[in-house]
Amino acid sequence: MQDEPYGGLDYSSLTGFAINPLNRLSERRHEPKVIEAFRALPNAKTLVLAGEIPVLRCTGNGYEAEFTFMEARTIGPARETAFLGLYGEDPIFATLIEHEIPENSQAGDDITRIDLRSIATQGLVAPPVLGALSQAKSLMYWHKRHRYCSNCGNMTIVSSAGWKRDCPYCQAAHFPRTDPVVIMLVRFGDLCLLGRQPSFIKGMYSCLAGFLEAGETIEDAVRRETLEEAGIKVGKVSYLASQPWPFPASLMIGCVADALEDKIGIDEQELEDARWFSREEVRQMLGKTHPAGLSCPPQLAIANLLIRFWASNELV
Repeated sequence: MQDEPYGGLDYSSLTGFAINPLNRLSERRHEPKVIEAFRALPNAKTLVLAGEIPVLRCTGNGYEAEFTFMEARTIGPARETAFLGLYGEDPIFATLIEHEIPENSQAGDDITRIDLRSIATQGLVAPPVLGALSQAKSLMYWHKRHRYCSNCGNMTIVSSAGWKRDCPYCQAAHFPRTDPVVIMLVRFGDLCLLGRQPSFIKGMYSCLAGFLEAGETIEDAVRRETLEEAGIKVGKVSYLASQPWPFPASLMIGCVADALEDKIGIDEQELEDARWFSREEVRQMLGKTHPAGLSCPPQLAIANLLIRFWASNELV
């Protein structure tokens, strides 16, 4: 796949992992003969994941993530295979092998495992490839952990080109899951609220975030999480953009929220610190010129998009 991003259609396309122009052909997944015909084409390619780590080929001029099925077999035996979609006329699949490349692998010295976050932050592959790797990683994560039926406990079988697992015993059908997460730029006048968790790198502050719960709207999840984590009541909530986040299989739903008060009371089980920042201070953080060495998440993350848009007065 070449670098043919479709950025500019929406804000989401400005985030990492979001550019994925594959035609998923979801309406053909239930036709095994069609999928097998795609797989048999000489231009069919597969992405390979060793457990949760993508496998790449070092070409000397960069890295490639696509392999023929014959090449993939030399890396390691396939545990699962799924059809991701068509890139133009080229069928693209995903193949899961063991979490380590087997010692008896016939792959050459140019084959290596690199975690997806590093691939993204270092720009090792083109944006469409990164998006497809994100899709593959999340899907294979699901397969690896859902081999047994949650209803009766028996082994399931793969169907629908890798997008479904069926239980032959109780007839239950299981589908890949995506966990929705709200992430919000909370503002109060000319200030924005950022917090940090103990796990963050030193000096980094980011938007608040949390998982959407059952029976909850996006807006109410934003209000609940902001109140729980920072003790701030929120009124109006607006959607801005979303981002696939394959760590392991989430969808980040980026929102802008208007605070009704400015007194902070953090939940110390969730946050190490939270405070209000001015636009000037945030611009320093984005530009890595903050006098105290404070920073924001990298451009890969949707938090960076939310913070940048607020700092440049692009949020209404």
